[in-house]
Amino acid sequence: MEVNLTRVDEDYHFVATGASGVEINIDGSPAIGGHNAGARPMELLLMGLGGCSAIDVIQILKKKRQQIDSFNINVKAERVEGEAPSLFKQIHVHFVLGGPLEELKVQQAIQLSMDKYCSVAAILYKTATITYSFEVAVM
Repeated sequence: MEVNLTRVDEDYHFVATGASGVEINIDGSPAIGGHNAGARPMELLLMGLGGCSAIDVIQILKKKRQQIDSFNINVKAERVEGEAPSLFKQIHVHFVLGGPLEELKVQQAIQLSMDKYCSVAAILYKTATITYSFEVAVM
């Protein structure tokens, strides 16, 4: 796997390009001179966690013949303050799925993803406590 970053301005704005050719803007916060022109690197980690788990959950539920009509994930995190690096100490992932889903199968899929298959979660578990919850929305 390879990614490339190209600086866009005189400050912290970069365009990152992944192996797939998709571009993502990255920038620092205005507090350090950034311009809100892209996601912060730590936000990208949380997005990666949500995306990684989402792919797992969808694959598992497809194998269990479950129909997903809607799928949202909210990831909230707390970082260690006053330290450098400022790592995540607590992360909570909340899954909201809609459709004619069996709740037990959704629970199993999420648990398998977060505790076994999601590579991003496996990395983040080394420095943070990760919790998760879910709900199946009535359609």
